[in-house]
Amino acid sequence: MLGTLVDIPLFQGFSERQINLLTPLFQTYSCPEDTAIFEQGNKADYLYMILHGTVEVRYKPYDGPPIVLTRLKAGDVVGWSAVIGSPVYTSGARSTSPVEALRIRGRDLEWLCREHPNTGSTILDRLAQVVSLRWKNARAQVKTMLREGVGTYKLSGS
Repeated sequence: MLGTLVDIPLFQGFSERQINLLTPLFQTYSCPEDTAIFEQGNKADYLYMILHGTVEVRYKPYDGPPIVLTRLKAGDVVGWSAVIGSPVYTSGARSTSPVEALRIRGRDLEWLCREHPNTGSTILDRLAQVVSLRWKNARAQVKTMLREGVGTYKLSGS
């Protein structure tokens, strides 16, 4: 897996020592299409980095059917509940194609940040960049949906 980490943009620029430190913390994960990677309410153990494939993040409100919050692809990260201290996943993730990913336990990432703060901080900064791009795109999608929804309402209400 050493070769795998070096090939992932998130880890580019790390020294061999840092890669050797990180390698045992990450596991490979794969699943076929239409597999629950984790369910909303499951114990939040892992953060996943998608290498290949696509994933839907779904949220089930208590009073309605599940809704798709976002669709993720290679380079995206899912399972933030494992990192931010939530005991359970606040949404679910399901593969929409065969998926290959790397995953790290939230507690291992916490250990890395505590014991090797420079490497841990760099990993967290890079992960935050991945998510901030996703939220920027999500914000644009929500604006479009609202704009289209308002347009539909005006047309049907006139």
